[in-house]
Amino acid sequence: MEIYINNKPVTTELSNLNALAAQLSLPERGVAVAVNGKMVPRELWEQTPLCEGQQIVVIKAACGG
Repeated sequence: MEIYINNKPVTTELSNLNALAAQLSLPERGVAVAVNGKMVPRELWEQTPLCEGQQIVVIKAACGG
């Protein structure tokens, strides 16, 4: 299936958001993820299925100014 991560098309066969986070090597802290414009708490990633055409936005915290 094809999903979009930060507006870039990605082909994947992963089943849920937690598996995607693992594949992307997202850190344990300092990351927020939204699916189709709605923030998804980390404790719900395992229960959040990936579907064709989903828009996923990954935001990583940055230090500095």
